[in-house]
Amino acid sequence: MVRLRLTRKGAKKKPFYRVVASDARAPRDGRFIEQLGYYDPMKSPKIIKLDLERVDYWISNGAQPSDTVANLIKKARQADSEAQA
Repeated sequence: MVRLRLTRKGAKKKPFYRVVASDARAPRDGRFIEQLGYYDPMKSPKIIKLDLERVDYWISNGAQPSDTVANLIKKARQADSEAQA
């Protein structure tokens, strides 16, 4: 099964996360299928950058987002709709 989840990058106490599509059996920071965006919680305001077309593609093909990634997708969609309005 494919999962949409975060993989941690960055230095100690300075996390930076990539949103990736990966096999559920792969380790957290291990091999992934595709990078879909990133999340930087250390900036003010927090930066969420996602390729929503690819996210929709993976979800339509049965990928399950983790709880955290599902929240990030929701926030990215809200920011995208506000930018278009």
